Amino acid sequence: MEKITLAPISAVEGTINLPGSKSLSNRALLLAALAKGTTKVTNLLDSDDIRHMLNALKTLGVRYQLSDDKTICEIEGLGGAFNIQNNLSLFLGNAGTAMRPLTAALCLKGSTESEIILTGEPRMKERPILHLVDALRQAGANICYLENEGYPPLAIRNKGIKGGKVKIDGSISSQFLTALLMSAPLAENDTEIEIIGELVSKPYIDITLAMMRDFGVHVENHHYQKFQVKGNQSYISPGKYLVEGDASSASYFLAAGAIKGKVKVTGIGKNSIQGDRLFADVLEKMGAKITWGEDFIQAERAELHGIDMDMNHIPDAAMTIATTALFANGETIIRNIYNWRVKETDRLTAMATELRKVGAEVEEGEDFIRIQPLALNQFKHANIETYNDHRMAMCFSLIALSNTAVTILDPKCTAKTFPTFFSEFEKICLRG
Repeated sequence: MEKITLAPISAVEGTINLPGSKSLSNRALLLAALAKGTTKVTNLLDSDDIRHMLNALKTLGVRYQLSDDKTICEIEGLGGAFNIQNNLSLFLGNAGTAMRPLTAALCLKGSTESEIILTGEPRMKERPILHLVDALRQAGANICYLENEGYPPLAIRNKGIKGGKVKIDGSISSQFLTALLMSAPLAENDTEIEIIGELVSKPYIDITLAMMRDFGVHVENHHYQKFQVKGNQSYISPGKYLVEGDASSASYFLAAGAIKGKVKVTGIGKNSIQGDRLFADVLEKMGAKITWGEDFIQAERAELHGIDMDMNHIPDAAMTIATTALFANGETIIRNIYNWRVKETDRLTAMATELRKVGAEVEEGEDFIRIQPLALNQFKHANIETYNDHRMAMCFSLIALSNTAVTILDPKCTAKTFPTFFSEFEKICLRG
């Protein structure tokens, strides 16, 4: 297995220009494909998840032109549902941001009836999709499980979505609601979506609603408990769509600045539509000095202290707090993060396991993690398992900010969202 060892870092300083957001990139590609008109998507992320969506769209008959550096994509919109002539199968890797929205979009009525199979890597077959399928079936969709009930692979017949009153469980993943919302305007009738339980990751729903507005569709949001969407609508291309820098990716660099220097990230700012920009507020609560601009956030070193906080609103970026906590004074508790367990890996167990390897005292709960800090000379050198999870690899790069090196196994797993992460991280590192 490939590995990379990061030598101890004495300080960090510099500016990082963020790659495009994964969440925004795949939403933009799908909305542009369904819209009337041609859309030029700029600052598109070049990563595995985006390639899976682009390959799927091409197979589904969507025509697009991709720039040589793969950051600009000009898409000819279909002006409605996919026109699928033959039965086909789509392999989506471990890309939840492709699997979930496409599951819903492929239920929409095409010009001819076809069967589409959606499948992916072994881990994708362990990632739940029951609540989305249940909701789509209520709206009239035709979906079958091919292996295990509640999990991909799926067989979908594009018979159409009728709309009506639909209930969806919001407690596991906001991607289920995102998928339903994005397809509902193209349903035959109006759709009223009622949320069962507490909706997780609300800021990701805000992203979805904002992007739908950019493509000409307005959704009525009643306090995240009920959503009303007019049916028989069309998405309209805005002509150009700029993908913001990835706020989740910003977290590693901002944390590094807060621990041991000063780092500015550009491509997101105080008006970003991404909830993970609020990661900077968490760092500030821990004591870091944060500066906000229109298109940047800067984090500067200060004495950090542990926090006890519900981080359900920033589940991806919250992982970075787990390694940052090692450098704070006092314990840190990250709460209400059960959905870590249904991501690229069971992130709660993975994080607890790897933190213990570097010497930390950790308590893993069903939906929380409690972490005790370490003095800089208490860190142990460890080979960090990444579980084919990009965020594990990036989070544990921060361990090198101690007096001890860290070895990251399978560093190329960052290709899911940030293929150049380690070379970018090195740009801000000072040693010696």
